[in-house]
Amino acid sequence: MDTIAKTIDPKIRLIVTLLLLFTCFISLASQTMMVTALPVIGHDMNVSLSLVQWLTTGYTLMMGVITPLSSNLYEKFKKRNIFLSSLTLFVLGTLLGCFATSFWMLLFARLIQACAGGVLMSFQMTTMISIYPSEKRGTILGLSGLVIAFGPAIGPTLSGLIVNTLGWRYIFILVLPLMLFVLLVGWLAFPNFSEPKDIKIDFTSVTLSLIGSGLTLASLTVFQTSAIQGWGMLFIGILVLFIFIKRQLRLKQPMLKVQLVKNRPFRLMTLVGICAFMVLLGTEQMLPIFTQNVLHLDSMVSGMILLPGAIVNALCAALVGRLYDRYGPKYLIISGGLLMLIAAIPFVMISNTTPVWLLTVAYMVRMIGNALVFSPAMSEAFIAIAPDEISHATALNNSLRQAFGASAITILIVLADLPSNFITGMRLSMWATVFLVVLMLSFFGLYLRQSSRKDT
Repeated sequence: MDTIAKTIDPKIRLIVTLLLLFTCFISLASQTMMVTALPVIGHDMNVSLSLVQWLTTGYTLMMGVITPLSSNLYEKFKKRNIFLSSLTLFVLGTLLGCFATSFWMLLFARLIQACAGGVLMSFQMTTMISIYPSEKRGTILGLSGLVIAFGPAIGPTLSGLIVNTLGWRYIFILVLPLMLFVLLVGWLAFPNFSEPKDIKIDFTSVTLSLIGSGLTLASLTVFQTSAIQGWGMLFIGILVLFIFIKRQLRLKQPMLKVQLVKNRPFRLMTLVGICAFMVLLGTEQMLPIFTQNVLHLDSMVSGMILLPGAIVNALCAALVGRLYDRYGPKYLIISGGLLMLIAAIPFVMISNTTPVWLLTVAYMVRMIGNALVFSPAMSEAFIAIAPDEISHATALNNSLRQAFGASAITILIVLADLPSNFITGMRLSMWATVFLVVLMLSFFGLYLRQSSRKDT
């Protein structure tokens, strides 16, 4: 991949970088823009919280399901065609959302957006790694990590402002002209910088991935109403995913090279990133629900509580890539994990008298910690991956992260609904995020132990 990095024109590289980062930011911000709008949409469309949350969970899940396909698309088609087609699909989903008259139409619009977003996210990461030299990988993945973390982080704040001043439908209406503009610029300026390969896309694998992931995650919600049906969906979903994995191991050109998980550094650091992402999505999902349902704050104020955290997350993420290139991941990830644990103290003790300023500060500290963990974990995950497997490693990393992120949202909402008192349920869900942080640090400890053995 360094061959592309050496031959590509610096001006073209800059254009590609700006377009990819901006489109990825918009698609990932859209992933969580529904968070502060969920209570409003649920009321307007007369649907329960466990159902309306699929506007965010379904988006995240669909990104995770479609992402594995991106590695095949990246190799089979021209890069320009992939970019423009994905943007066009996102525009169509956004347009449908502007005119959605029912919950199911709105959910369908979100899933269309997510299909495009899943491809754009992996396309962005793989392309950025391809067009820059390997010695700048930490900095480049730092920029990518900034977008991947900041997009979902700022989404609830933006939607809070939009919902409170204009209404939830403008979440789609305001995004539409932005993506149309990028589509126009991309059509005029986005180049094709590599030739496609003769790759066969296995649609059986695509179907198995969609069914298995969908049933497994949906079962978590169904458990609330029917334990038998929930267990049945979970069992069938896991069985289908097992068939999917076995199929990938047999295929000469798999949809997803699942055997990459045998690479210990990739496996452990992907798990670190997954845990950090689950904490990120879970916290920013639950906090607005709590502030609106318990503290009775409006969607704009609920979104503003998350704004300082989103800002410091972006500022820290911008610096972390360079710090990683210089000092490595050890102190960054350990410090980040400790900050995330400290920030959990007000959350696990939350009540209807908890001051808003304390929730704002705690969330901000947690987001600083997340920024210190996220991009170093991504960069370190790819450190032992061969150049010709980067697209598959990126797809696998993103797919697992999005799938587990979707499960985190559902699990925390289910936990919060278990007790009769929502405050008790909120504390229970926040204890679950503490467990995830401890698990994240444990995975990183295993990685450090392996690294020290290699050094000796």
